Amino acid sequence: MGKKKLVVLTGAGISAESGLRTFRDSDGLWEGFNIEDVATPRAWKKNPQLVLDFYNQRRKNVLEAMPNRAHLGLAELEEHFDVHIITQNIDDLHERAGSSKILHLHGEILKMRSEKNENLIYDIKGDMQFDDKAEDGGRLRPNIVWFEEPVPMMEEAIPIVNSADVFVVVGTSLVVYPAAGLVHYTSFDVPKYILDKRIPQITGQSNVVAIEKPATEGIHDLMELLLGAKL
Repeated sequence: MGKKKLVVLTGAGISAESGLRTFRDSDGLWEGFNIEDVATPRAWKKNPQLVLDFYNQRRKNVLEAMPNRAHLGLAELEEHFDVHIITQNIDDLHERAGSSKILHLHGEILKMRSEKNENLIYDIKGDMQFDDKAEDGGRLRPNIVWFEEPVPMMEEAIPIVNSADVFVVVGTSLVVYPAAGLVHYTSFDVPKYILDKRIPQITGQSNVVAIEKPATEGIHDLMELLLGAKL
């Protein structure tokens, strides 16, 4: 018999313990900036240099951060489950922790793409420059799904959630849509584990186990529950 499919939706709370700040921790500000000024298509049109500077700094922060015990714990679970991680985070901490199946809903800070063609994507570790161009002549922008933009990876995420044997939510307030709606695509009888230091309200769901702890502590409890149930 094959491994059970464990689908994990992760949010900013899992990376916060690696030192990466989230805008929801500070009254709608992200590192002192209004979201509207740095993370929307309008901001990009109005002041692209400010947007580039902002994301260049976020990229530095990500490269300096290290995966924490929560990231590492999810990677370890691959020994026992077919683990699929769907993350709202733009960092690469899941990758560096060793997880192998990761879907980034909101893009990746270590990638940039053409303004003209969203499938023309390049790796970037250093700073993006204002006059950087893609091979199609389009200006390069961060490969991030900004607020007010569609989330194309939802189309891939929904069938993954739909086929989960176990569904886990880690470190997300479940208020950013459409990602927050993924929990409603699980089968009714699938066990669900919600892990956050403040458990979000979930309606219309059964089989929910709440673990109200920070991600690094909660993953330890989750592993005991999952592996205990498995043995």
